[in-house]
Amino acid sequence: MRASDADRDDAAERLAAALIEGRLDLTEYARRLDLAMSAVVLGDLEPLTADLPEPTIPLPPHQTVPAARPSGEDVARREWADEWRWWLGGAVIMTGIWAVTSVVGGVLLPFWPLVPLGIWAAILVAAVIWPDEHSGRRG
Repeated sequence: MRASDADRDDAAERLAAALIEGRLDLTEYARRLDLAMSAVVLGDLEPLTADLPEPTIPLPPHQTVPAARPSGEDVARREWADEWRWWLGGAVIMTGIWAVTSVVGGVLLPFWPLVPLGIWAAILVAAVIWPDEHSGRRG
């Protein structure tokens, strides 16, 4: 009988468990895994795991349903949060530079990071108010 992808995956999981348990070394695992992935019939898979006992570690169950893909709105929200994280990182760096130069100079300098951070924040807000015309998302 011909081997299915699930049959090859089962054999690969058994081999991985044997590797983790120390029953196979990395070379033997790689050799058997290559044979398992190229197996055509079930008879090709059986000898690869016949000398291995049942795994003592629990094997993860097969995922029959693919993971849900994030919606466009979720992706846009994540991108928006990432952009603000970059802004916050820039704010920390610029504020650190301002603080160090103020301490080294012995006088409290004007808070110059306010200008670039304000412009950067205005651009991020504007991108939400006026999204990119071509994609319908902010760009």
